[in-house]
Amino acid sequence: MEQLLWILGNMKNIYALLFSLTILSGCVEVNLPGPTDPVDLYPDDGVRPSSIIHDGGPRGYQLYTPPGYNGIDPLPVVFNFHGFGGDAYQYLLDADMRSIASAKNFFMVYPQAGYCDGGLAWNPSLLGGNNKCDLDDLGFIEALIDSLSAEFQIDSSKIYACGYSNGGMMAMGLAMQKSELFAAVGSVSGTMLDFITPSHPMPAIIIHGTNDYVLPYLGNSDYNSVQSQIDFWTNFNNTDTIPIISSEVSSDGIITDRYQYTQGDNDVAVEHYKIINGEHVWQMPDPLAGNPTDNTGLVLWEFFKNYSL
Repeated sequence: MEQLLWILGNMKNIYALLFSLTILSGCVEVNLPGPTDPVDLYPDDGVRPSSIIHDGGPRGYQLYTPPGYNGIDPLPVVFNFHGFGGDAYQYLLDADMRSIASAKNFFMVYPQAGYCDGGLAWNPSLLGGNNKCDLDDLGFIEALIDSLSAEFQIDSSKIYACGYSNGGMMAMGLAMQKSELFAAVGSVSGTMLDFITPSHPMPAIIIHGTNDYVLPYLGNSDYNSVQSQIDFWTNFNNTDTIPIISSEVSSDGIITDRYQYTQGDNDVAVEHYKIINGEHVWQMPDPLAGNPTDNTGLVLWEFFKNYSL
């Protein structure tokens, strides 16, 4: 039943559907394009619906390959995780970083969540204990990185994770539970469910609005506050305790305060963009000069690009 719900919620992923039918029936023969087929690697919009088998079933993702990829030079990879109930392809359109990936030459991966705790959701914690979900999403992303590494030339020292809402939880979970795989992480309108020490200094960027009523800025009985997340990362990374603070005002009067905690171990930093009266959204105001398609994505990339394992 969970696999069926996943498929219904991810009809965009035709490859995953066909592949799952093959596995389930044992008698359906499907010929998919090989990984070297140019049509497969470079569709018109640059997005390839794909899947891998993990924990006995198909797990889907949307892959954007930048036009500058030549199959020889390894490129960075940015994972971007959708929120609760989300569809990876629709989220790609809503949080579209393709123009940035094209200009800066990196892969974009938009994974699809499975059915977890009453809906399509990410499980950013280890299995067992108080975990309400039995999906091994941490293992799924590790397996996905292995699959991408086998098919493409990727720079394993420059893999980054970000996400919106429940996807921000997933990115932060990977920062702690799979830190050996990621060079930096970011959360947009998200939070942290756990506070677990990573294996190395971890650059982190947190973007959050003060009027977020889904995951409140000040936290509540269910979710940690933004400040508690900042405190965790600044303490762990041993950054300066007093941030560099600056503010910008968008064309429609929205104020964004930027907090930069620098001088951390391995020269890492922690950054926070505090959007005054901002709500539970991906899209930041556009006070910065740069790519107008997705200012949030540009801010994340400008932070990520400074770090490698």
